[in-house]
Parts: sequence; structure tokens; C-alpha cells
Amino acid sequence: MRAALALDWRDSVSEKIGGGDRSPSLRDGVTSDVEGVIIEEMNEQHLRAAIDRHWAASAAGDQAGEHEIYHDDVVCEYPQSGEIIYGRRNLQALRSHHPDKPSEFTVRRIVGEGKVWVSEYVINYGGKRVFTVSVMEFRDGKVSHETQYFADSFDAPTWRAQWVARAP
Repeated sequence: MRAALALDWRDSVSEKIGGGDRSPSLRDGVTSDVEGVIIEEMNEQHLRAAIDRHWAASAAGDQAGEHEIYHDDVVCEYPQSGEIIYGRRNLQALRSHHPDKPSEFTVRRIVGEGKVWVSEYVINYGGKRVFTVSVMEFRDGKVSHETQYFADSFDAPTWRAQWVARAP
């Protein structure tokens, strides 16, 4: 028995086995394991696209676009300073009042799966590079919790030079 998977014009997934059709529509609320995998992959693609838009808006200084990704009741933590920001409005207000505007913003890597995504990026504030890690937790397609870590660059100690290469 061969199985072939197809997306039909109604955005439902059909599993055709041996010429028969055993494929309830996604709209019927009944999904197979295969349909569940496809839905999860589509959700992950949606989340990744939302994260890409978020960082692009952040780099461009687009405050409204940057904060579209967040739930109204988001909680954002800065563990190094002990601060917790409650709510999207407070988070946007805090960021819009930052005294330094980044002169450069570079996303190094984004990895994630399911509801948890991690971004590594570098923010340049007037020649000072700050290496940043953001851990985003999603609920219903929006960030419900974010933890951000910030680290200043530092000179590498000479004692370990024989074992390392220098990053550009």
C-alpha cells in the first residue's frame, strides 16, 4: 500500500491510500498525524517570518513594527539588571526612550522549534558592540515571554591565543 500526501485547493491535507480517500478536512477539526506535522511546520514558518520582521523593524527603528510580535500581556526579563517589563505598551515605551540609538544591528543566528526561539544579534551603540541573546516563548503566534541577555565585548586574554582563532 503506497501513501501519497497532497494539499488540495481548500487548504486541507488529503491522505490517499490505494486510491481511496481517507481525508477529513482540517476545517472539520479532525487531523491525522501527518496533518499535525504539516500544521506544526506551517506554524514554525509563520513564527520564523514574524521573528525576521521583528528584527528588521528593530534594525530600521520602526517602533510599531518591532512590537507587533508581542502579546499585550507580554513579560520581558533582563536578568542581568534584574528588571521585568510587564506589557507590550511598557516594553515599547521603554525601548522608544532609550538614550542611544543603534548605529548598526546585525542578526547572527536564529534557531528554534515549536514555541521557543532564540536569536543572537549584535547591536552597535556608537562604536560599542553589545552581543545579545533573546529567548522568545510564543503563545497563539505572538511572544508571551522574552528573556534578553546583553554582553559587552572584551579583549581576549593572551594566555589562550595558541588555541583560538580571531573572529573578524
